[in-house]
Amino acid sequence: MKKSTLAHDCLPPLFALLVFLFFLAAPVQAAGTDGQHLGVASCAGSTCHGATTPTADTNVQLNEYVTWVRRDKHARAYEVLLSDTSKRIARNLGIGEAHTAKICLDCHADNPPASKRSPGFQISEGVGCEGCHGGAQNWLSSHTAAPPHSDNVAKGMTATDDPTVRAGLCLSCHFGNQEKFVTHRMMGAGHPRMSFELDTFTQLQPAHFVVDEDYRKRKGAVSGVKLWAIGQAMMAREHMAALADSKRNRDGLFPEFVLFDCHSCHTPMSNQNWQPRSNGVRTPGMPHVNDSSLVMLQVLTGVIDPALGQAVTAKTRALHSNGPAGMGQLAAAAGDLRGLTDQMVTKFAANAFDGDVMQAMLKGLVQAGLDGNYGDYADAEQAAMAIDTLIAAMRTEKSVPDARLQKLSKALDAVYAATAKDEAYQAGRFNAALAGVRAALGG
Repeated sequence: MKKSTLAHDCLPPLFALLVFLFFLAAPVQAAGTDGQHLGVASCAGSTCHGATTPTADTNVQLNEYVTWVRRDKHARAYEVLLSDTSKRIARNLGIGEAHTAKICLDCHADNPPASKRSPGFQISEGVGCEGCHGGAQNWLSSHTAAPPHSDNVAKGMTATDDPTVRAGLCLSCHFGNQEKFVTHRMMGAGHPRMSFELDTFTQLQPAHFVVDEDYRKRKGAVSGVKLWAIGQAMMAREHMAALADSKRNRDGLFPEFVLFDCHSCHTPMSNQNWQPRSNGVRTPGMPHVNDSSLVMLQVLTGVIDPALGQAVTAKTRALHSNGPAGMGQLAAAAGDLRGLTDQMVTKFAANAFDGDVMQAMLKGLVQAGLDGNYGDYADAEQAAMAIDTLIAAMRTEKSVPDARLQKLSKALDAVYAATAKDEAYQAGRFNAALAGVRAALGG
């Protein structure tokens, strides 16, 4: 596939497929459900959000419904439950029909309780407008009158413009929470591997809004780098919350393996690629926690707040210690790390992420790999998307010369090529691609 010179347009087939699978397999669910859910028809009128083409003389495009129904994977999230694959998964789990099982509908559709469904609501619409923006009963009328955005939020609209809220909303299905959670049993039954990165997945979905001067005035705007940073912190927060939760961190006699790195177990026995990491303790032959977001956060916090970075590194080491305390020790370390993520979100939200900071983070991400910290595919996958986000932001901000950006874009191609197949991942090949990024940076 010939790639664009724009970093976020150059994702290879693997990542396009990955995002396609997960937006079908684990789309987002409603957060603001105080009001009844009226169904997408309440938004789809030609004078509301159902125009066939963007409207030039309004502050929104008004074709948002058409964009969703024609191009957004969320619109087909329910349909995938009718596929042979979903039927097989449901049969393996013994849960009846996938398209009627709550465990499936909670993420493959907007699934409010019966008392919150209006006569026009249809669950077969998948993850519709209210699946992301909240039940519209209390704010639909005022929304059409265009009051301040904060007024609609106060009435129950989900503030998806807030990166922390958006991350929590997306992660509620792309990872899980206390109410719903993709378990190792579900994956063993055939559910796809879970993976998520807020900025990249946002970029790959068809935008139904334009961040222009009017949008900034009404809602503000968050850069892709800040969205990535806060998304990483929120991902770690949810992951650590699950590890610290006794109701989710075990499955009978065993730990809940979905919280661990898939490829630490699912690898050929002839594989001789294991090696220790410089930023955390690992034990050969032992499954280890998927800490890919924490690896990214060690680099991030190391640039933004070195003292916080040291704390994250120390607690990550404790997370990987296999002492006699076992799961209790792991849960305690996870609880400590969860607390640190609150500090991270505050730090990231206040940071401007200027050109110097972005270059320092990019160099840090590259060096972390060259130091041997991307031995796991999940780490490399997150690093690839992070490098992409940073290069895209540098291009937008014009913080590096065009000639260097061209070299970085070419080096990014090699980074993605080295992560094209998870089961064929080789850390040495990925590190060679990272060396190319370092050379393109000029140091």
